[in-house]
Amino acid sequence: MTDYGEEQRNELEALESIYPDSFTVLSETPPSFTITVTSEAGENGETVQTTLKFTYSEKYPDDAPLYEILSQENLADKDVSNILKLLALQAEENLGMVMIFTLVSAVQEKLNEIVDQIKTRREEEKKQKEKEAEEAEKQLFHGTPVTIENFLSWKAKFDAELLEIKKKRMKEEEQAGKNKLSGKQLFETDHNLDTSDIQFLEDAGNNVEVDESLFQEMDDLELEDDEDDPSYHPADPESDSTD
Repeated sequence: MTDYGEEQRNELEALESIYPDSFTVLSETPPSFTITVTSEAGENGETVQTTLKFTYSEKYPDDAPLYEILSQENLADKDVSNILKLLALQAEENLGMVMIFTLVSAVQEKLNEIVDQIKTRREEEKKQKEKEAEEAEKQLFHGTPVTIENFLSWKAKFDAELLEIKKKRMKEEEQAGKNKLSGKQLFETDHNLDTSDIQFLEDAGNNVEVDESLFQEMDDLELEDDEDDPSYHPADPESDSTD
């Protein structure tokens, strides 16, 4: 008959000596503990890490232990899902044998792969960004290819905008015409306009005085009439010349 308690205690002692800095006992009944697994450093010193929690089932190792990811650093959701699948597969393959070291070692290898993938992922993202930048630059210089469909769409939009502008301008001109008064209407609405020029001159200090006596003496002026000149002949261009 298998002594499950003895096998579990022996494995716990071995795990504590293998992982002295990352092994932590959470409870003794049922036996529960955590092991923190960290990847090797990547090219730029980056690492990924996860803390695994294990709990022995009553008949472990004939039954698989309970396990979960208690915490993680720098892992994507997809990576976490893949690690859980890996643990399930390894537990199934190692039933009947103490397996925690095997499970942790599998996760360690997986984390190292993820670090390598991070480098590849970054290189791919860099190439993708460079490609997008090139495409954007080409688009900037070449513009959008003109097709019948997009030209007709543009023209319909342009014509609609032009029509709105014309309607607005006509409305403004019509409104301006209604508000504009004729000269007659201006005088009818403002009776000060007929004296505005005189008022302007007076305000400027230019008082205009007319000497009426200049016009009264007009009849006394002797004006020569060309018709009274005997030498005047309208048909003769030289009649006014002096001999």
